[in-house]
Amino acid sequence: MARTEDPRTAPPIRWGILGPGRIASAFADAVAQHTRAQLVAVGSRHRDRAQRFATAHGIPTTHVGYDRLVEDPHVDVVYVATPHSQHLEHALLAIRAGKHVLVEKAFTRNTGEAEQVFAAAREAGVFVMEAMWTRFLPHVAALHQVIDAGEIGEIVSLTADHGQPMAFDPASRLYAPELAGGALLDLGVYPVSFAHDLLGVPDRVHAIGALTSTGVDGQISIVLEYGERAQASLSTTLWAKTPTVAHISGTEGYVEVAGNFYGPSSFRVQRLDGRVWTFDQPGTKGLQYEAAEVARRVAAGEVESPRMSWQGTLDVMRTLDEVRRAVGVVYPGE
Repeated sequence: MARTEDPRTAPPIRWGILGPGRIASAFADAVAQHTRAQLVAVGSRHRDRAQRFATAHGIPTTHVGYDRLVEDPHVDVVYVATPHSQHLEHALLAIRAGKHVLVEKAFTRNTGEAEQVFAAAREAGVFVMEAMWTRFLPHVAALHQVIDAGEIGEIVSLTADHGQPMAFDPASRLYAPELAGGALLDLGVYPVSFAHDLLGVPDRVHAIGALTSTGVDGQISIVLEYGERAQASLSTTLWAKTPTVAHISGTEGYVEVAGNFYGPSSFRVQRLDGRVWTFDQPGTKGLQYEAAEVARRVAAGEVESPRMSWQGTLDVMRTLDEVRRAVGVVYPGE
């Protein structure tokens, strides 16, 4: 079975955190505990938030304002963890300062914004990657090996879901159109990216959804079509906790990926000839694997990762755009 490189073997690199929120806290913990990288600075528009985050994670430098963070000479790479609506602005800010960048998923609000980021990175010669941590996890590497070896034959069906119960609050980023809220960009991006990773770019995209009173998507069901018979059935919701599992069925068997499929997980392979086996991964935070990928690519002088390439991000963004068009979600300023 495939083995993923230990994140502790990745070269050391110095991180600056742009946006000290919940996901940034999990990322900082993973980097500090499971890599050789350093967390050297954090930036926020609010001094107290930056200081609390720095204290919690042992970060030596705080910056009030993002300009000062990206200009810090001790920062090699900037991790952008602000709301989706600000990813374009903050990624470009870091790129213009000559920094490498890891941008939380969904990468931007739409494909056009993603193209702007990659064009700027290409011109500046800096590394940029979407923080789709699922692509770098051990169980996903093992899953690819199983499928590539033909153990379940030709894939004809993939299902995946991601729903979390989020209490309605019109001021929350999840329900605010101006912050690019909704289920799709925050949760649904996981099953969509998972389908892209295993099946590629779909030939056709279908979606139905229900909107919240603020105009963002509360729930969406998606069908992606591939060729004559392969399909991916995906769902996302802000209104319920779903199993967050994935199933991949082929002509010779199927794979069941336990929840949460998008984080460190395990899977079970059932072949039609009766053979059964499992892949188990010890529980761990998991975000260290994407951080290690950044460090390795930057050290090698590369500007993108083959596992989460610029084209791969653009392909996912185009699918998300089509889904939003189908359900009628438009963000202010688009």
